Amino acid sequence: MTKQRKAVALISGGLDSLLAARVIQEQGIHVEGINFFTGFCVEGHTHAIRKKDRARPKRNNALWVAEQLGIKLHIVDIVEEYKEVLFNPKHGYGANLNPCLDCKIFMVRKAHEWIRDNDFDFIITGEVVGQRPMSQRKDTMPVVARDSGAEDRLVRPLSGQNLPPTLPEREGWIQRDRLYGFNGRSRKPQMALARQFGLEDYAQPAGGCCFLTDAQYSVKLADLWQARGEKQYEMDDIMLLKVGRHLRPRPHFKVIISREEGEGNFMQGYRKQYVNLATKSHAGPVALIDGEVDDQDIVLAARLVARYSQGKTADQVEVEVKRLDGSSERLTVAPLSPGEIPQEWYL
Repeated sequence: MTKQRKAVALISGGLDSLLAARVIQEQGIHVEGINFFTGFCVEGHTHAIRKKDRARPKRNNALWVAEQLGIKLHIVDIVEEYKEVLFNPKHGYGANLNPCLDCKIFMVRKAHEWIRDNDFDFIITGEVVGQRPMSQRKDTMPVVARDSGAEDRLVRPLSGQNLPPTLPEREGWIQRDRLYGFNGRSRKPQMALARQFGLEDYAQPAGGCCFLTDAQYSVKLADLWQARGEKQYEMDDIMLLKVGRHLRPRPHFKVIISREEGEGNFMQGYRKQYVNLATKSHAGPVALIDGEVDDQDIVLAARLVARYSQGKTADQVEVEVKRLDGSSERLTVAPLSPGEIPQEWYL
């Protein structure tokens, strides 16, 4: 009997990985999915937090893709291992703090380890030649295959006809003429293929969920590293960098101010980890102070928070301050005027 060949597909939750896995499924290969959790792709959580995003699907797109394909999905936590990739990328960063090429190499390497441990035959990715400026160029795609150790067990079904034949093609496990020759940044060929497969609901093409590709997020992360004097972070840092208005009035502390009710509710969950403030005389935001602060710093933070309350034009606003030792006090402060908040405070 012919051996049933098995492949694992890197499933990000986007259209490309969905299509790549489906193309190989169509050739009779047993496909399972693998999703590597770095901590920087948690869009479902942030959409759920913010009121303005309530119309967007509150789903884990990788799980949703696996459901559409009818395959098993293995979610692997690599939060700690990924830190070395982010802190010291051999191939450098992209436009922001995204180590795209090193990230792809790392994930394919982990997938290669996985197929060895689980008796699978090859790896599928949704990469398309010319789609990404750093990790999906014709000259860097061989680097991913080589440096990950996957070599020719790495199959890119959407661009396979533009690349050298892989082991599964040479061995006859899959047919090269049933792969595709997509090239460039346009997503129209993928969207047409999705229609051909009867797929209508999928994550926004060209979207991507990695916070590290976002310029504003990267500025906040770089600021965090500079303030702490080292490149480190925890999951709480990752999430808090994504919510609220971040201002750094002094080098040794910053204030995170909620922009809406959903963010305020989320930030309340951190009130035992940070000095926190809330206006009492007027409706207003919840705020957290990140850093070591003295009484003068707290007054400045309270005036800043008052500025973003409904008492911003009042002479005085009462602000409750809760400290880490459990004590609390109420301050009556004059809100800062717009002219007293330099642009460089904003992250």
